[in-house]
Amino acid sequence: MSKQLLANIRIVLIGTTHPGNIGAVARAMKNMRLSQLCLVAPKQFPCAEATARASGADDLLANARVCDTLDEALEGCRLVAGASARLRTVEWPQLVPRESAQRLAAEAQQGTVALIFGRESSGLSNAELDRCHYLVHIPANPEYSSLNLSMAVQVLAYELQLAALEQEGQAQPDAEREVATADVMESFYRHLEQTMVDTGFSDPRQSNKLQRRLRRLFNRARPDSDELNILRGIFSAAQGRKSGRG
Repeated sequence: MSKQLLANIRIVLIGTTHPGNIGAVARAMKNMRLSQLCLVAPKQFPCAEATARASGADDLLANARVCDTLDEALEGCRLVAGASARLRTVEWPQLVPRESAQRLAAEAQQGTVALIFGRESSGLSNAELDRCHYLVHIPANPEYSSLNLSMAVQVLAYELQLAALEQEGQAQPDAEREVATADVMESFYRHLEQTMVDTGFSDPRQSNKLQRRLRRLFNRARPDSDELNILRGIFSAAQGRKSGRG
């Protein structure tokens, strides 16, 4: 069971600058039985340096999926966590590695989940953080808290391995409802924003904070596809009435 669970966990690296870090991440993943590696717009890949640093995890590099956008990388994911090296002033739900691993492992029994890591120099942008249900922060020495990308992946991969092993031999949970995946939710958010504009509720140029709060609301609720269809039907009706009055 733990092998299949770990196979449902996708590690996503965004805008990785140094190919050696990609190889080191592959090695860290293989140490902990993780196999899904997804690269979003890497600066250089494939690369001999990545292969050298992988130290035998060449199969993960060969099977790595390279995507142009984060939208593509998160397609089909039912839960998304983002690794953040620093605590943010904008409030997202934040967990330590062990808590996040337990949540990801539990969700991975039902389908694909993702753990995303940002650029070596700047981490994840606010727009990328908006795609996450929660953030993972590794508590480190506050006077020297910066971790190499592969080190951060190794810490979280270790916790995921432990969480998977803890579930060995346990009864499978009853089937849960099929929550909307990340790509479906992103389409919903675009419809929501357009509805707010069409009905005169808000100006998107002045409502970044409002949009972020709404994302947090729906990420907590984790609606299923039927619930989203009801909401989108309401949006479409509101848009139509506004257009008719115009």
